[in-house]
Amino acid sequence: MTFKECKKEEKADRDFQKKFKFEGSINVLTRMMVDPAATEKRGGGKNLPLRRGEILDVIQFTNQEQILCRNSQRR
Repeated sequence: MTFKECKKEEKADRDFQKKFKFEGSINVLTRMMVDPAATEKRGGGKNLPLRRGEILDVIQFTNQEQILCRNSQRR
């Protein structure tokens, strides 16, 4: 990873923490794949756009219906 890529990832993490009021370090609990049979959903606001078969990093289980995740583009 180059210096420029490292700085870009650090900025993405800071933006994430600010947007979701997340304190502390970001630890990935597990990874999951979006169901390949699911319909694709557009993101908006704080919702992540979902694509079939996409791998997501699970950061926090907020409740039974919502999970705090990020995709490969660190969104």
